[in-house]
Amino acid sequence: MPLTERGREEARRLVPLIRSHRIGAVFVSPLQRARETAELIGVHDARIDSDLREWDYGGYEGVTTVEIQRTRPGWFLFTDGVVPGPPAHPGETAEQVGERADRVLSKVDAALANTEGVVLLVAHGHFLRVLTARRLGLAPEAGALFQLATGTVCRLGTEHGRPVIAGWNIRPTPQA
Repeated sequence: MPLTERGREEARRLVPLIRSHRIGAVFVSPLQRARETAELIGVHDARIDSDLREWDYGGYEGVTTVEIQRTRPGWFLFTDGVVPGPPAHPGETAEQVGERADRVLSKVDAALANTEGVVLLVAHGHFLRVLTARRLGLAPEAGALFQLATGTVCRLGTEHGRPVIAGWNIRPTPQA
């Protein structure tokens, strides 16, 4: 699905925030929404990385949480998972998403070792929540603890050599 006009505007508002950082490397999901977001925030030399794609929802692809909960009351993606889908979208477990996140984090670490700037990831909410959990040494399911808003920037960093959340759901300051 393409970005909505609201999504495009949210991305454009991030430009000053993104430009305030020295970008050393950029990785982007191959999915259209992420690639369009990268372009809108002024990133044109991103490396497309299939490991950054969103969680494969299997048989729940395109189905809202409310619709799923009609037949599975209390269902929650991070703890209850998905049902198998068609061959093109068989679905993923939290562990499988966590394995992809671990691969991305290895690529981020390699990029950080070879650049002076930050590494920017342009991807998708559920995947980035799992990636955050994995960076912090938590199980993939712990991504449930990190609510992630659209049109925001999140920063992972270190303190005394240990992974930390350095900023979360950061929105650009409104123009006066």
